[in-house]
Amino acid sequence: MLPLPIDPLLPDILAALDTRGVAVVEAPPGAGKTTRVPRALLDAPFARGGEIVVLQPRRLPARLGAGRVADELGEQVGQTVGYTVRFEDVSGPRTRIRFITEGILARRLLSDPELRGVSTVVLDEFHERHIATDLTLALVQRLRLTRRPELKLCVMSATLDAGALATYLDDCPRLRSEGRLFDVEIDHLREPDERPLPVQILGAVRRALREGPAGDILVFLPGAAEIRRCEEALAEVARASDLALLPLHGELPLAAQARVVGPSPRRKVILSTNVAETSVTIDGVVTVIDAGLARIAGHSPWSGLSTLSLAKISQASAIQRAGRAGRTRPGVAYRLYTRHDLEQRRAHEVPEIARLDLAEVLLTLRALGVSDPVDFDWLTPPPVASVTVADQLLRRLGAVDDGGALTARGRRMLRFPAHPRLARLLVAAEELGVGGEGATLAALIGERDIRERGARMPAAGRGGGAPGRGGPDGGADLIALLESFEAARADRFAPQRLRALGLDPRATEAAERARRQLAALLSSERGGATARPRHELDRDLARATLAGFPDRVARRRDVGARTVVLAAGGTAELGYEPDSDFLVTIDAEERSATGRGTTTTVRLGCGIDPDWLGDLEGSDLRASDSVEFDQATTRVVERSRLTFGALTLDETVRPAQPSEAASRLLAEAALAKGLDAFDEPGALDGFRARLALLAEALPELGVPTVDDDSMRATLTSACEGLRSFSELREVGLATRMTNALPPTVRARLAADAPATIKLPGGRTVPVHYAPAQPPWIESRLQDFFGMARGPAIAGGRVPLTLHLLAPNGRDVQVTRDLDSFWRQHYPTLRRELGRRYPRHAWPEDGRTATPPPPLPPRRR
Repeated sequence: MLPLPIDPLLPDILAALDTRGVAVVEAPPGAGKTTRVPRALLDAPFARGGEIVVLQPRRLPARLGAGRVADELGEQVGQTVGYTVRFEDVSGPRTRIRFITEGILARRLLSDPELRGVSTVVLDEFHERHIATDLTLALVQRLRLTRRPELKLCVMSATLDAGALATYLDDCPRLRSEGRLFDVEIDHLREPDERPLPVQILGAVRRALREGPAGDILVFLPGAAEIRRCEEALAEVARASDLALLPLHGELPLAAQARVVGPSPRRKVILSTNVAETSVTIDGVVTVIDAGLARIAGHSPWSGLSTLSLAKISQASAIQRAGRAGRTRPGVAYRLYTRHDLEQRRAHEVPEIARLDLAEVLLTLRALGVSDPVDFDWLTPPPVASVTVADQLLRRLGAVDDGGALTARGRRMLRFPAHPRLARLLVAAEELGVGGEGATLAALIGERDIRERGARMPAAGRGGGAPGRGGPDGGADLIALLESFEAARADRFAPQRLRALGLDPRATEAAERARRQLAALLSSERGGATARPRHELDRDLARATLAGFPDRVARRRDVGARTVVLAAGGTAELGYEPDSDFLVTIDAEERSATGRGTTTTVRLGCGIDPDWLGDLEGSDLRASDSVEFDQATTRVVERSRLTFGALTLDETVRPAQPSEAASRLLAEAALAKGLDAFDEPGALDGFRARLALLAEALPELGVPTVDDDSMRATLTSACEGLRSFSELREVGLATRMTNALPPTVRARLAADAPATIKLPGGRTVPVHYAPAQPPWIESRLQDFFGMARGPAIAGGRVPLTLHLLAPNGRDVQVTRDLDSFWRQHYPTLRRELGRRYPRHAWPEDGRTATPPPPLPPRRR
């Protein structure tokens, strides 16, 4: 074996594990920790006869690490050294060193809480702080402190502030290898490059070939899709320069992975995801091209299911990537972002436990008897709010009871390596006899979208997966997606069939692998396709989906509408055309809407029958009767509702019976509407002005003060026995206020501040009152014939202002002194009015003239 930088540190690592049982190892990429530490443990006395489990964050490093150790031992993988990753187990009865991915060990702890037969657990690349690694660390440490004190634990990291970790592990030894690193020249962009990523990579590769040192080139890209596009962009330059263009990501077969890390007669250009940052050492690389991007693990806030989203890498990741160019000799790193951009990025990635959905973690802890996940001994405690949300979901799914204890259903859910929502779907599918198809649904939901970018799915129920109209916003119906997948599967996923169906070959292959894995774990894989009609099968699959997403029910706001009302509250827009007004919204995303902030768009859904909602365990289905004020009809009604969360499934409305509650609700609505809404415009101001005039003219009368509070009290009292605004308006509020006055005041109000007054000709006109203004009346000038003085109120002490009107109803004079008007103004007006209105009589002396008879009432 070639010497590696970690080799001198191996005796100290073994000694620390032998004496303290735990050690933290810090070693940069390329030091050899991934392969040499497990190899050294194989011969350690404390590990003889026991299995050495090496936890890796990704499948590719697990496979490569096992292969390299096996090669150093002169064996094939699967003998002394093996690996177990999702969908693949290469090991045997002689296997002593087992490389595994993170979730595998957590599930092993569920079936074997004491890890019998395991002597040492090695957590490699711990700095990535995946949630499964944090969980495993806490569980193994708990096991060491209780039932397995002899169990050894070695935590290894390339970049980590190991102080907090060593303290957490009982102040264990910290061992550091400086590794071997040559100088690396760093080249940043001077300004941001807005061109498409493949174009940027092509330019950087050409520059590296022209200016960089001779040797292999490692290009860091976010994911497999970007790798494929860059392969196409680089194909011509690879042919011209005789380059070996090699992709590197977790979906590659073993043979393709071996070509990347092995020697090559041609200069290699390796297009890699972040798997090559720390876990995989590739000899011969002297140039790194870093796009500065990665697919970062996250979760859908809607479903809680895991997602990968494009994001900028941290400063620590940028350092690790650049360092790959200096493993064997000086190199260069071209960063396709500016120095300023780098300085604005976070120093390290936030640990997943602080930002991901915790439902699956919580279910594991419940199964292991952890009663309080918040007080559990974590290296980094999860947010209390995240724990609460996860716990509520598990209760809703029936996985735990109200006391937090695991239920029988929860134990059945634990069989499946899937999010609890999908596990609940699978359990329900088994119970309904459609387990095989349920496994397909769970795979389609849990894996990435199987559709080609921009492809549309047919509406559900079309059969055969024939292409048809799909969601204009990229949405899909789950049953339609299932039919397309089944059509492709029936044709053995033939490429031409996949193209016809608009399916992505790699994503469809990943979904098929997941389907097979889940189906193998079913109590019975018996499907329903041959046992019942298709519509019955789809019905039971929809019911199983509802069981996994009981809190994601929605209903169209109106028939045919694109907007749905959510049982959890709020609304969303449909990204496809469902075949039902009720549906389970399996996944949704927030999208920016111009001028409207953000909107939630449903991307994947499944139609359901609302009658099923009552069958859900712990259902939100509620029947209620209430007395309410209906704003639309402005009346108090009795309403009987059947609701599911915020959804109203059925409603009956009838007029409320007279009651104290009905009166109270009417009064609250009336007061909110405002006092002026329950009388003619200006009536209340006029009433208050009449009282003010009476109080001023007759202070000895003791006129009460009427303010807003007293009027509100009168309005409230008026609501007794009533149920609607229309009933309340039958008697105006001013009249109600008048009737509430003391009898003496009420009588004097009618006499001294009358609402109307009769003129000599017999016409009765209203007296207008307004705050801080003298009272006034208006009528035809002729109606005042025969009057030397104008009328007055308050015992003659308050003369009325007179609006004298021409026959057309317009003012010709406003006066309080009628005698002066007759003498000074009437003669001139008489001549003018006589010319304009010759049919009317205009006698010379208005004071002695006879007024005309009153006009007949106007017909309405």
